[in-house]
Amino acid sequence: MEPPKATLMTTSLSSPTARKLLEDLDAELVSLYPDHPYPPPFGDEEASGVGAVLIAYQESRAVGCGAVRQLDNQTAELMRMYVLPSARGRGLGKLLLESLQAEARDLGVVRMVLEAGDRQPDALGLYQSQGYEPIEPWLEDHNPHSIFMEKPVPE
Repeated sequence: MEPPKATLMTTSLSSPTARKLLEDLDAELVSLYPDHPYPPPFGDEEASGVGAVLIAYQESRAVGCGAVRQLDNQTAELMRMYVLPSARGRGLGKLLLESLQAEARDLGVVRMVLEAGDRQPDALGLYQSQGYEPIEPWLEDHNPHSIFMEKPVPE
């Protein structure tokens, strides 16, 4: 597959563009998990410890986002990965993931963790194809649909 033609820009979780994409993500997750909303609606607590927030643009249209948050000296969390349904299947998720892993490496961590839902086979497939493996839950209070994964940060 040819690499997607996209521009990645660094922003903050509170930017209007990021907020709009996160609202779209939350709406999709509520539709997938009506019995257990997943994750809770975006809140300021997620912003603590964030190392980077990236927005993917195609032809000046924001089509995806993702963030990495440093949890401790060794570990960063991949969070809020999302690509608009109309832009999926073109490699944007992989581009965002690789870029966020590079951001984590710049933070000096050696391990990435993530939480994803069991009703998101495309996302889980992407993570597995990039070397993420299932682990025990690292959050005490988690959704019953959560799948936790980890991967060493690529050098």
